Amino acid sequence: MQITGKIHSLESCGTVDGPGIRFIIFTQGCPLRCLYCHNPDCRNIQDGQEMSVDDLIAEVQKYRTYMDFSGGGLTISGGEPLMQPEFITEIFKHAKALGIHTALDTSGFVALEVAKPVLEYVDLVLLDIKSYDPATYFKITHVDIQPTLRLAKYLQEIHKPTWIRFVLVPNLSDREDNIQGLAEFVSHLDNVEKVEVLPFHKMGEYKWETLGYDYRLHDTQPPSPAEVKNAIAIFQKYHLTVQ
Repeated sequence: MQITGKIHSLESCGTVDGPGIRFIIFTQGCPLRCLYCHNPDCRNIQDGQEMSVDDLIAEVQKYRTYMDFSGGGLTISGGEPLMQPEFITEIFKHAKALGIHTALDTSGFVALEVAKPVLEYVDLVLLDIKSYDPATYFKITHVDIQPTLRLAKYLQEIHKPTWIRFVLVPNLSDREDNIQGLAEFVSHLDNVEKVEVLPFHKMGEYKWETLGYDYRLHDTQPPSPAEVKNAIAIFQKYHLTVQ
């Protein structure tokens, strides 16, 4: 029996979601409601395109030369991939059997027992931590931060290579004590290879308008280079590698 799941879109030659040139599968469905989400059309799992694991692996294989040459691989992102754990486990399992590097881009908002079987077939986790202050995290995502922090600690326990992703949003996630709290937390995780500070952007705003959603960050502008530099300096103060 062919295993199928819901897909939002595919990207054949991504360069920002893990090392090298990567084939990226964006899954459908997400439990978060992030204020700045650039793929709000990922929210509802029933809206996605159904695809089989075999068909997806066949697509990935077409770009094998680029991945091998660049040290790239396959990344599964979303939405939230861990909403479809059995599906993405099978994709990763097939990729690993072919010798393809695998990366999971996740918010970490999932029961740990759901994530554990998936992680067996994952080489690298890109863990999005939107804020360290719980109140700010909830304001941004409308969910609790604790599952994400539990997953971060578990990734350290199993020595899983991890990149932490933090979106810098002026007047939302940019408070110095918030960034410092996250930096201190991450500094105790010796499996973290680097931190990515991602400046807030408004490229998804038009999708909110098209879907009839209320976009509350109309007046928020991307952080200045100086603000980004300051955030990076805080992470570096804790001896973290920052991009």
